[in-house]
Amino acid sequence: MTKRLCCLLFMIVLSAHAGAQEYPVRPVRLILPYPAGGPSDIVGRVFGQKLGEALGQQFVPDNRAGAGGIIGCEIAARAAPDGYTLLMGAVGVLTINPILRQKLPFDPVRDFQPVSLLSSAPYVLLVNPGVPARSVKDLVALAKARPGQLNYASGGVGTGNHLSAELFKLAAGIDMVHVPYKGASVALSDLLAGQVQALFVNVLPALPHVKSGKARALAVTSTRRSAAAPDVPTFAESGFRGIETSSSYGLLAPVRVPAAIVRRLHGELARISRQPEVRERLEAQGAEVIGSTPEEFAAFIRNESVRWAKVIKAAGIRAE
Repeated sequence: MTKRLCCLLFMIVLSAHAGAQEYPVRPVRLILPYPAGGPSDIVGRVFGQKLGEALGQQFVPDNRAGAGGIIGCEIAARAAPDGYTLLMGAVGVLTINPILRQKLPFDPVRDFQPVSLLSSAPYVLLVNPGVPARSVKDLVALAKARPGQLNYASGGVGTGNHLSAELFKLAAGIDMVHVPYKGASVALSDLLAGQVQALFVNVLPALPHVKSGKARALAVTSTRRSAAAPDVPTFAESGFRGIETSSSYGLLAPVRVPAAIVRRLHGELARISRQPEVRERLEAQGAEVIGSTPEEFAAFIRNESVRWAKVIKAAGIRAE
């Protein structure tokens, strides 16, 4: 009986290994939980194209935007665990939503397994040119002189740019009024029109408006200056530490996808992340290429969850 059991286990291991070696034998669906053209979409398409070239099958982008990324995550969580539906997840969706919302249609820990943290892009603090502030310290002084009179926009309650602004408010000890929008692009439009005074937004969509003079960039939330905006100081350089935040994106698989397939995907992504072409392409968009292990990605998600839980509690943020 013992020999039979050992033979059976051996055959199962062999079968799983063979399946991973053959994978993929048909196109792979890559769920992108945000609209086309945004940072997660750009990262997903770059890595999806490279995975397709490496593995000989198409990784087909499928934009499923809505509810702050929740709709796309739910689709991926409920997909068959065969490796043919994957999620290009924004870390904020996986860490902030579970804190703010008691009832989610998916569980970030129970329903997904991390493959690799691929890219991270900082936010930049913008102000409308009509705001008499040319530095972070100027804006803080203005906000303290006019408490509750300055507005800042966000892409919605609980979004990364909202929480980055709240982290800044806590660090600076200022009172600014939050004006949530249904997406960062709408918020940016109103900042340019002068309807709101300030906004934390991804570097990529901000740069054209900064270069044209329609918005003023005060600081980036990265630990060092962004290669895409080398003239913009960091918050640490501006005298405010602890405001290192980013929009981070990584590949996840449904939780029961075989470990051998996850290992193969991670191995290819690690190789792709080292390619100069990929690094140059994303760095030009203001993003940093990471290419972590599954374990490092899981630890990053846990640490971000703890960090944002503290900010949400301190700022008294509640879901809409």
